[in-house]
Amino acid sequence: MKVAIVDDHQLFRKSLAHLLNSFDDIDVVFQANNGKEFLNCIDQIQIDLVLLDIQMPEMDGFQTCRVLRDKYPNIYILIISQLTTKESIHRVMELGAHGFFTKNSDPDQLQNAIVSIKENGYYFGNELGSIIREVMLWEKKNSMNVEEDLEIDENCLTTREIEIIKLVSNGRSSKEISEILNINVRTVETHRKHIMEKTNSKNFIGVVVFALKHQLIALDEM
Repeated sequence: MKVAIVDDHQLFRKSLAHLLNSFDDIDVVFQANNGKEFLNCIDQIQIDLVLLDIQMPEMDGFQTCRVLRDKYPNIYILIISQLTTKESIHRVMELGAHGFFTKNSDPDQLQNAIVSIKENGYYFGNELGSIIREVMLWEKKNSMNVEEDLEIDENCLTTREIEIIKLVSNGRSSKEISEILNINVRTVETHRKHIMEKTNSKNFIGVVVFALKHQLIALDEM
């Protein structure tokens, strides 16, 4: 995968690039100090995945994520930040980032995060499970996404689709799911596409959060 790193801390950025380049099949091809600098050059380079900080000068991670999802939907976005408040996690999910990795996490887990995004379409570290629960409670308390909940009926999902959500949330790839359910990999991918459409989700993080909110899966099943 061709990877870009967008973070205003030069020492962290260069150390992260060195770590990523040590992984198999991962090549850091671009580094930027902020979102504006990155977006100004994005058309000149091929990028599969961007590791994006939240707190940056000129153009922060939230603004950059919004532009990327609107104009470059094929680029995977992994947020890497020390900001883990309920509000920030909610905004990350709402904007459609494909994963969240805290700067306090074990560096060895970063390769797993990237592989998970490539194979499953999303990644959330295990340490964020409790935060996701708090985010959902916070959303309910603040009456967020009420309109969305009224428009989407959890009963629109079939038993097979819920089964696939559970398997994906448990870290299973499409190939593994196809073997478990004895169906074609392409069929699994079709199911995943339909699930995202039915739940009005930008990616599978949104699907998993939807399933958690409607109690179709439990956090301890992830």
